[in-house]
Amino acid sequence: MLIRALRETGHDVLSVLEHSPAASDTAVLALAAQDNRILLTEDNDFGGLIFANAAKAGVTSVVLLRIANERQALKVERLLHSVSVQGEHLLGRYTVIDETRIRSRRLPTR
Repeated sequence: MLIRALRETGHDVLSVLEHSPAASDTAVLALAAQDNRILLTEDNDFGGLIFANAAKAGVTSVVLLRIANERQALKVERLLHSVSVQGEHLLGRYTVIDETRIRSRRLPTR
């Protein structure tokens, strides 16, 4: 649903589930860095991995969605709103989007 919504609004999306469904978290980080993409994840475990390895892996931007799967419509709405409002301000940052707020901090650089 998220991938389709992003694509329908004109965003270039590479889905790991479509591209490399068995990829490790480290491989996902490397792919995002290689293609200079914003990494969109719902995996809370990525936080520690990203801050431990982001600079080394070259990951430039991460968005973590923290909205329950039962609230898909809200998840899509919050993501599209955040991308629309934040736009390029998502670049170089670790951004967490939840049901009521957006938090963001700069990612470590190489």
